[in-house]
Amino acid sequence: MAAYDKADLERRMAGAVESLKHDLAGLRTGRASVTLLDPVTVEVYGAHMPLVQVATVSAPEPRLLSVQVWDKSNVGPVDKAIRSAGLGLNPIVDGQTLRLPIPDLTEERRKELAKLAGKYAENARIAVRNVRRDGMDSLKTDEKKGEFGEDDRKRHEGDVQKLTDATIADIDATAAAKEKEILGK
Repeated sequence: MAAYDKADLERRMAGAVESLKHDLAGLRTGRASVTLLDPVTVEVYGAHMPLVQVATVSAPEPRLLSVQVWDKSNVGPVDKAIRSAGLGLNPIVDGQTLRLPIPDLTEERRKELAKLAGKYAENARIAVRNVRRDGMDSLKTDEKKGEFGEDDRKRHEGDVQKLTDATIADIDATAAAKEKEILGK
């Protein structure tokens, strides 16, 4: 059985791109996005839970998030969790609903977010290169086992390299679009 599996490599590289898109979606660009609160965890019932498991998050206006807390006793912990998440948001408590006005981004904060977007993109590139290395290693192993000859290995290596180049180009384009959005250019 050959260790080289092109479909598996494609799936893993696509996973790196999806992970990058998810990370970038959480970066605030001055517009309200429900994914902004994805990293927030709330300490309730003696455990740390994702915010989405204790409340409904919606974006009723372009510059406002609304968090409807299901259990009244969790309003305080949710408020505290959002304030301490480092997102620069200050909730306004209104009964069981927290309103989160999205402030304008300062130029300094925009640059920080653009830098963070670049870091996310580099992590995705590293993940793709690791998948490429795994693919190349399995090709060499298969050739040593006699699964196929040197010509086939070289052809498959070319396929893996093309796949890697295309995936990294996708990562670069995604990151560039996000940085442009963050910097408002």
